[in-house]
Amino acid sequence: MSKKQAKTRATSSARQGTRSFHLSHTAGAARMALLLGGCLSVLGLVASPAFAQSAGQAVQVQKSVEISAGSLEQALRAYATSSGVELNLDSALVQGKTSQGLRGTYSVDQGFNELLRGQGLQATQEAGGRYVLSRVAPAAQNASTESAGTLPAVTVSGRVATATSAYAGGQIASGSRVGLLGDKDFMETPFSIVSYTDKYVEDRQAKDITEVIAATDPSVFSNGVTGAWSENYSIRGFSSGTTDVTVGGLVGMAPYYRTTPEMFERIEVLKGPSALLNGMPPGGSVGGTVNLVPKRAGNTPLTRVTTTYMSDSQLGGHLDIGRRFGENQQFGVRFNGLYRDGRGPVDHQKKGSQLASLGLDWRGDRARVSADLYTSEDSVKGVTRGINLAPGVAVPTPPRAESLLNPSWSNVKNKDQGLILRGEFDVTDKVTAYGAFGTSKSNYHYNGAISAQVLNAAGDFRTTIGQLAFDVEKKSSEIGVKGKFKTGSVGHQWALNATHYTDTVKEFGRRSVPGADWTTNIYNPVWGPAADFIAPPTLHNENRLVSYGVADTLSFMEDRMQLTLGVRRQQVLTNSYNVTTGARSAQYDASATSPAAAILFKATDNLSVYANYIQGLSKGQTAPATAANAGELFAPYKTKQKEIGVKFDLGEFAHTVALFEITRPSSYTDPVTNIFSFGGEQRNQGVEWTFFGSPLRGVRLIGGVAYIDPKLTRTTGAVNQGKQATGVPKLQGKVGVEWDVPTVQGLTLTANATAVSKQYISADNSLSISGRAIYDLGARYSTKLSSFPITFRASVNNVTNKAYWGMPLLSSLAMGAPRTFLLSASMDF
Repeated sequence: MSKKQAKTRATSSARQGTRSFHLSHTAGAARMALLLGGCLSVLGLVASPAFAQSAGQAVQVQKSVEISAGSLEQALRAYATSSGVELNLDSALVQGKTSQGLRGTYSVDQGFNELLRGQGLQATQEAGGRYVLSRVAPAAQNASTESAGTLPAVTVSGRVATATSAYAGGQIASGSRVGLLGDKDFMETPFSIVSYTDKYVEDRQAKDITEVIAATDPSVFSNGVTGAWSENYSIRGFSSGTTDVTVGGLVGMAPYYRTTPEMFERIEVLKGPSALLNGMPPGGSVGGTVNLVPKRAGNTPLTRVTTTYMSDSQLGGHLDIGRRFGENQQFGVRFNGLYRDGRGPVDHQKKGSQLASLGLDWRGDRARVSADLYTSEDSVKGVTRGINLAPGVAVPTPPRAESLLNPSWSNVKNKDQGLILRGEFDVTDKVTAYGAFGTSKSNYHYNGAISAQVLNAAGDFRTTIGQLAFDVEKKSSEIGVKGKFKTGSVGHQWALNATHYTDTVKEFGRRSVPGADWTTNIYNPVWGPAADFIAPPTLHNENRLVSYGVADTLSFMEDRMQLTLGVRRQQVLTNSYNVTTGARSAQYDASATSPAAAILFKATDNLSVYANYIQGLSKGQTAPATAANAGELFAPYKTKQKEIGVKFDLGEFAHTVALFEITRPSSYTDPVTNIFSFGGEQRNQGVEWTFFGSPLRGVRLIGGVAYIDPKLTRTTGAVNQGKQATGVPKLQGKVGVEWDVPTVQGLTLTANATAVSKQYISADNSLSISGRAIYDLGARYSTKLSSFPITFRASVNNVTNKAYWGMPLLSSLAMGAPRTFLLSASMDF
C-alpha cells in the first residue's frame, strides 16, 4: 500500500477492508445445543464467552452500544458516557478527525480500540480507572499481533476478515465484490457500484431483494407491484432476471423467483454489463448484476429475535444466531430461521415465506473455508398478474389500490434449496488460489391467469387461465488464482478465473385450461371456481455455460492511475429434448470472446475519475425454419457499454456521477429478404447521480437522480425506429433520509420518496401510463428492556394510498402496492 493510500485509510476507519482488533485472552466458555429448524443437526456452539483484560486487570463486562457517526471527539465522549467511564481528552488530538460510529457489544477497552482503529490514537486506563487519550508511538503501531497478552487479529460486528466495512451511517458498505477482481473499495472501482448492509435491510423491514435495491437507487426501476409470481426490476433500463442473481459470486444459487434477505449481510449491485467480471448469466441480464453475500458469525455472540407484522394480518418471526469457537475463534456458525404468513394489503391476497439457513466458516493463518446451506419456501395466494389492452382500448383509470386482478384462488409456490462450498488458500503473501462449488434445486407451481385483456372502456376484461410447473436443478462452480507483483514502478493486480454452470429445466403444465376462461370487471372483480391442476410435460432443456477470464490492473503514479484490461472466453451449450421420447430435438453450441478495459485516476484522496468499456453476453439463437437462412447458428450476442464517471468522497458523504451508453442487439427476420439476424438494436443513454452517507451528525441520506433515454435505434423495416422502449421511465428521483432526534435518545425518524416519469406500454408510443410519486414514513426506537437491547420499527409505505399502474411485463399492467403498514421488534439476548 502506498503512503497516500495509508493516509486515505487513516482519514476514515470505515474504509478498511478488514476491521479487526486485538482481543485479550479469552476466559472459559460454555457450549449450547440448538435444533436448527428440524432439518439441521445439533451443533455445539459457544455461548456467552467472557472476555478478560490482560493479566493483572479486572474482567470487563461487555455492553451493547450504538454510537452515531460524526466527529471523532463527539463519538469518543458519547461512548465514554454510555460506558460510565471518565475520559481525559485533548481536543487538539482529534481535531478534524471523523468516526463511522459504533454498533454492537463490546467491553470498554474493545469499544475504544474499535473507535480509534486507524486513527493513530489510543485510550489507556490509569490506576484510578480514568481513560486518557494519547498518540500511538510508531513502534507500537507496527508491533506484532503476537505480542504478549494478545491474540491474532480477528473480526468484529459479524463481518468476516475479507468483508468490506460499513461507510458512514452504516447503511452502505464502502465497497463490494467486483467479480474476478475481488473485493474493492468503491473509490477504487472503475464501475458504478453500491452495497447495502444488513442494518439497512433490517431497518427497511424488506421482504425481498427488490425492496432493498429499488428503494433509493435511481438506476434501478421496480414496477411497484406486490404479490407477483416473481420479483421484477430493471437496471439502467434493461430487465434484470432473478435467475441471474449470484450468491457469493456463484450464479444460479439464489432462490429462483423471489429471495427473502434475512440470510445475507450485504446486497451488492454492480450497474451495467459484466461479462468479463462474472461471465454470461443464464438469463442473459445485461443491465446490472446483483450479488448476495451470506452472513458470517462475528466474534461477539449474537442471539437476535425479531417479530414482524404487515397489514392486513401477516405475522412473522426471525431468529438470527451467531457463535464462534476455538482457541482463536477460528470456527463460526450463523443460523437464520424465518416464518411469515398471513393476509397482505391487497384484497384476498395471502403471502407466506419460510427460510432456514446455516452458514459455517473456518479461518486459519493461510486458508479459509466456508459452507452455506439453505431451504426456503415462498407462496402467494391471490397472485398479482398483468393485464393487456385490446386493440383500440385506452389505458383505463386504475381501480382501488387494494384491487386484485387475478382469481382470488390463484396461487404460486416456490421451493428452493441450496448448498455452497468455498475455500481459498494464500499460496504466498501475494498469491491466493480459490475455488467454489454450489448446487441448488427449485420447484415452481402456478395456477391462475396466464393472460388477461381489457375489452372496453368500462373495464371489462377476460382472463385465460393457465397452469405451469417446473423443476430446475443447477450446479455452479468457479476456480481462480489472483495475485500482485511489480515490474519496475508499475504494480500489477492480476486474476485468472474459470466458471462452469449447468442446469436441467423440466417444465409441465398448460397455458390455457379448456372452459376456464373468465370475464369480469377491473372495478368490481368477481371470480368463478378454481381450475383443477393438470400438468402434462411440455419442455426439457439442459444448459451448460463455461467461461475463462483473465484480467490485470496496472497501477502507476503511486497507485493513483489504475488501468484494468481483461478478456473472457464464453462457451454456451443447450440441448433440447422431446418430452415424450426423450430424444434430443435441438442443439445450440456457440462461443464468444468479450474484452473489457477500464481506467481510474485518483486525482486526490477524495476524488476519483473513471471510464470503462465492457460487454455483456446473452445467448444467441438459431434461425427459424421459416427463414431463408434456416438453421444458421448465432453466437452469444454482445451488449456494449461505454461509461465515464466521477466519484467524490467527503469522508462521511459520498457521490457518484456517471454518464453511460449501452447498446443491445435484438433479433428479427427481415420482411424483404426473409433473413433472420441480430440486426435490431436498443440504445440506452443516460446520466445518474447517486449519494449516500451521513452529511450531518445524526442524519443519513441515500438517493439520487437518473435520466435514461431508451431508444429503439434499429428495428424490422424501421417500424417504430426512434421510439422510446416500453417499460422504461426516462426520469427517476429517489431519496431516503434518517434523522436521529437529538432530544429523545434512541429515536430515529425515517422517510423515503420515489418519483418516476411515465412509461410507454406500446412499441409505437401511442399508449403510456402516468408517472407517480410515492412516499413512505417511519420511525424506530432503540432502548433496553430488562438490560436486553431492543429496537422497535414502524413504517407506512405509500402513505397516500396512491393507486397506480405498474408493469410486471413490458406491455402489461398491474396494480402497484397500496398503503402498507409494517411493524417489527428486534431484541438481542
